[in-house]
Amino acid sequence: MKIVVCVKHVPDVQADRRFTDDGLVDRTQGDGTLNELDENAVEAALALAEAHGGEVVALTMGPADAEDAVRRALQMGADQAVHVQDDALAGSDVFATAAVLAAAVRRLGEDAPVDLVVTGMAALDGLMSVVPSLLAAELGTSQATLAAELAVEDGAVRVRRDLDDATEVVRAPLPAVVSVTDQSNQPRYPNFKGIMAARKKPVTTWSLADLGVDAGAVGAAGARTRVLQATPRPPRENRVLVTDDGGAGTQLAAYLVQNRLV
Repeated sequence: MKIVVCVKHVPDVQADRRFTDDGLVDRTQGDGTLNELDENAVEAALALAEAHGGEVVALTMGPADAEDAVRRALQMGADQAVHVQDDALAGSDVFATAAVLAAAVRRLGEDAPVDLVVTGMAALDGLMSVVPSLLAAELGTSQATLAAELAVEDGAVRVRRDLDDATEVVRAPLPAVVSVTDQSNQPRYPNFKGIMAARKKPVTTWSLADLGVDAGAVGAAGARTRVLQATPRPPRENRVLVTDDGGAGTQLAAYLVQNRLV
């Protein structure tokens, strides 16, 4: 099997996040990191490759520091890494992101067909959760989203989806795009051997020209969505600080009842 796992480099969720004056996510505030929900995608891809044989290719797009995301995937065990980097990508929305990732997947499939594309359920910087579906549409493949369990059998993916009041089991023929939830697995932690091996693995860098993508169709100029207004998160008020002298549990219970939170 040839599996492509899409990962994203996002601002640290613990950092003070904000928008720039032109309505873009400010990616200079604090350290960036591999999107936490994409770790589940990497784990799912690695588990399938281990079970069925094959290779896992980590794919990302973004500025220079986005390479950290695929480096993390390599540390976890991915075989190859591809970084789509181009100045024209700055300000790209979900539609452009899906188009560029699809172009990269198609190029990765030139030497051997890509059987499966795996993504996380959302990126923690935007939380739109729509790129997997847009990516499947760009590739013209079947899709199965929000998988709590993922298996491959008889040339198809088998996915269990846990909804609020029901559980669905769906099948989709390969090739397919699947997004997995944070309940689908427990991502492995890179060991020392994996970390050292990742240092020796090259990261292939492609530009838009390499993929045959028109620079005018991506970036802020080609975006079909834009932020009209953003308001900073207000500071917390009316906080109740309790010093535990043995009765904090009782005080907490009384507070919850008083404010009808239980």
